This record gives sequence, C-alpha cells and structure tokens, in this order.
Amino acid sequence: MAWYCSANSNEGLVNNLKTAKIFKSEGVEKAMKAVDRKNYVSQGPYNDTPQPLGFGATISAPHMHAYALQYLEPFLKPGMKVLDVGCGSGYLTACFSEMVGPEGKVIGIEHIKELVDMSRRNIQKDRPGYLESQRIILVHGDGRKGYPEESPYDCIHVGAAAEKEPHALIDQLKAPGRLFVPVGVKSQSIYQIDKDENGKVTRKELMGVMYVPLTDVDKQI
Repeated sequence: MAWYCSANSNEGLVNNLKTAKIFKSEGVEKAMKAVDRKNYVSQGPYNDTPQPLGFGATISAPHMHAYALQYLEPFLKPGMKVLDVGCGSGYLTACFSEMVGPEGKVIGIEHIKELVDMSRRNIQKDRPGYLESQRIILVHGDGRKGYPEESPYDCIHVGAAAEKEPHALIDQLKAPGRLFVPVGVKSQSIYQIDKDENGKVTRKELMGVMYVPLTDVDKQI
C-alpha cells in the first residue's frame, strides 16, 4: 500500500500516506504538511520512492519517513531533543524540528560534508530561523558514534543500515528514550530500541527494509 502513495503535491502525498494508515498522529500530519519535500528533493519530490542525493546517498521514500515519525512520535513532544544520523538533504531533520517545536532541539549529523552543506542550504531557504536560533544544529561527523556533545537524546533516528546494533547510540539515549534504526547487511529490518526509565533496553523488529549501509565515507562515495 505504501508504494502507491505518490501524488502531485505535498498535501496530496501526506493525505495518501494517512489514508494508507502509515501514520495516525495529527502531529505527524501537521509536520509533514508544513515541510514541503520539494524544498529538499530536486526530482520527483512527491513520488513515494527513494531518490538519489548524490555522493552514494539517497533520501528515503516518504512512507519510510512517515513510519519513522509515527514510531518516534511519543519522543517528539515539544521541548524534546533529537539526533538524526545521516541527515542527508535535511528533510526529516526539519520534520523533527516541527514536532519538537521552538523549545526543542534537533541535531543532524552527516559524514559527507557536501550533504551537510546541502542540508544547510535547504533548511536555510525553507526554515531560516531554525539554524540561527540553533533549533536545528547540523554537524559534519561520523554518526555511528552519535554526538555525545549534545547527549542524551529523547530519540535517535538512523537513516542508513547499521551492520549490527549500534551500542554507542543506545548509550546516548535518555531513560526513557527510543532509537529507530535499520540493522543488517544482506537482510535488513527496522528495529525500535527502547530504553525505559530504569535504563532497561528492549528491542522490537518492525519491518523488513533495504537501506544504503551506514559506512565509511570512502566506501560510500
């Protein structure tokens, strides 16, 4: 059903995703309608398919972004802090910021400098005040290590597939907190990894996927 959500406008795309029951939250709907994908994707912004960004990177299909926002929604409340690993074009980073509001903070980390620059240009054009106010902070670095300088985080999203469970990211979650991450090499699945208020970690496999690998820059470009 998800792959049939393509449309001719951002509102149409989001409405189709809602009809397909990819998300249920009004907050997710509001954020996705506020952040127009055409400002972050140069070709086919409203097609429900992954799109190339260059440098061996892709932006995920809209239905995967909608799933991520829905599963992380309990940890995207106003004032919360988010880490977006592999922020790519900046689209989902901006959606996260819409959900956590002006009192929240989103750190987008990307290991390809040209993509960090792309994110910055896109967000500066679409949401200029978010960078100046540090509502969004973009970092050039190895997201596999997280970003301890701003930790802990209410939630962490990973936009590429880790070979194995990323313990460095789990360590940087608040208690409670949630991680949304694709894991695997030949066979991949999205995992929801929760840390409860006592620090106990539990894992739930959500769905099979196929993401680009979370890897070294020289192996990606």
